[in-house]
Amino acid sequence: MPIATPKQYAAMLDAAQAGHYAYPAINVTSLPTLNGALKAFAESKSDGIIQVSTGGGQFASGTAVKDMALGAVVLAEAAHRLAERYDVLIGLHTDHCQADKVGKFLEPLLEATAARRRAGLGNLFQSHMLDASELPLKENMRLSAELLKKCADLEIILEVEAGVVGGEEDGHDTSGVAAEKLYTTPEDMVEVYESLKGLGRYMFAATFGNVHGTYKPGAVKLRPDILKHGQEAVMARYGASAEFDLVFHGGSGTPLEEIRETLAYGVVKMNIDTDTQYAFTRPIADHLFRNYDGVLKVDGEVGDKKAYDPRVYLKKAEQGLCERMKQACDDLLSTGRTLFGTV
Repeated sequence: MPIATPKQYAAMLDAAQAGHYAYPAINVTSLPTLNGALKAFAESKSDGIIQVSTGGGQFASGTAVKDMALGAVVLAEAAHRLAERYDVLIGLHTDHCQADKVGKFLEPLLEATAARRRAGLGNLFQSHMLDASELPLKENMRLSAELLKKCADLEIILEVEAGVVGGEEDGHDTSGVAAEKLYTTPEDMVEVYESLKGLGRYMFAATFGNVHGTYKPGAVKLRPDILKHGQEAVMARYGASAEFDLVFHGGSGTPLEEIRETLAYGVVKMNIDTDTQYAFTRPIADHLFRNYDGVLKVDGEVGDKKAYDPRVYLKKAEQGLCERMKQACDDLLSTGRTLFGTV
């Protein structure tokens, strides 16, 4: 089963940490985006992480339903079936659940996994993200600790965040936050460790100026050394075993040298969404412009069904996303390092 078991998912993260590489984590919203991601990981011989956001789940449930948890379940169930055809390991994850959405997103998904386990099936998701970064750190960690205990009981890894990722994603806009909140301090990182120690396994999205979306060169001031200093502060006090499994949010558009620098500081997962959205949409736009008279019934003509059949341009979109994800595997040095068949 290429959807990783909890043991296999933990082994994936351990291997990335030890080998100084990371997994691309792509947000999917549909079967074409899911299939493009699976194809990319398989062709790269890279394990990987596929994730669903609250907005992605809502979209996948349909405009008449708009149920973020239901849509996430639908995409995850599809991934379990489709991934059986590929020889790589895939972890399923949920992205950026704010504190006020826990009751309608994370808790139903935890119950969905609990129901599967009672039926003798594997976990629906292998990890979830709580984004309580807008709360004061102590309140953030209190909620994180409560959810981490629940996740640990189900062999699920929780991703937490301290500091704020700038920009806008799925209608959650943090572009107006104070600049200092974009940088997690070493003291914050120590507090995160002390708050969650011994409660279960987790990943930590520490922020170092990263921003959702893509920007022109020089517009975003990344400071990857913040991750280094934070890791050093925690390990100086609690030993090498305290090293965080770090997550890089806002990876789209980041220069390669800055991506690679973060790998040396313990980043094992990098989210990529904006770049893959563009890579998916660009071939569609190209198809529509090149086949204008066929896609549209211009001046009373009948158009060309072979041009406006959605399967024609969605296959091109799937391939465009696939190619961008293969580049991400290369950038993060996960290409050729699948653990499939070994764990």
